[in-house]
Amino acid sequence: MAIINRTPDSFHDRGRTFSLDKALMAVENALIHEVDWLDIGGVPFAPGPPVSVEEEIDRVVPVIEGARSRTDAVISVETYRPDVARAAFAAGADVLNNTSGLHDPALADVVAETGSGLVITHSLADPRTPYPRPEYDDVVSEVAEFLRRRADLAEKRGVPSDRIIIDPGHDLNKNTRHSLELTRRLPEIAQIGYPLLVAVSNKDFIGETLKREQEKRIEGTLATLVVSILSGARIVRVHDIEEATQAVNMVESILGWRPPAYMRHNVI
Repeated sequence: MAIINRTPDSFHDRGRTFSLDKALMAVENALIHEVDWLDIGGVPFAPGPPVSVEEEIDRVVPVIEGARSRTDAVISVETYRPDVARAAFAAGADVLNNTSGLHDPALADVVAETGSGLVITHSLADPRTPYPRPEYDDVVSEVAEFLRRRADLAEKRGVPSDRIIIDPGHDLNKNTRHSLELTRRLPEIAQIGYPLLVAVSNKDFIGETLKREQEKRIEGTLATLVVSILSGARIVRVHDIEEATQAVNMVESILGWRPPAYMRHNVI
């Protein structure tokens, strides 16, 4: 899953794809590297300046329309607002990527009405709201129970189980030790039974673990992606598309899911 942020204040790319032309160039680059999925967002999860519903729609809809005209790959919109989700689906998006854990249950209604897919992510805070010093008795058990409850809510509101994906929400209202433990015990999240997405790309738990600044976390990201796939993740959300695609393809080949691109060594 390639990240396309149409935001001026995203935590990693710092607005590099905020302009429409740069966002569409990012779409083109992702497609060149044969990504399976484009995730398009107009408002970051983290606290920041307010963005109106109208502005968020103006940010994401042209990118979704441009992406849909170029590809049949999966397209998701990352939002916590039902009206934005509805506009995104009308523009060609397939999935709602909701980092607020269905804070607004009406999001599930929009997904059910449109026959779309849904990513449910664990987080504790209201959207765009600080949550200082989060504490858990057992972070993995509590995240798993939250995801079960929210998936059950979505199903009761009409979202079929086979259209639900779960994400434990690394770093979202979690400190570095929490995110490391989630990664270490990721099979417990995978055992819930829905397809598992991980969004670990360049996150602070990697930077704090390795003492690396934001732009120097690619090696830690790739290591975390490999561990996550071996632990049950089936979708990985990434910034550095070329490097991540190579790492994922290699893991898939080792696991027997993807044939080698070619064979010459010791066969000729």
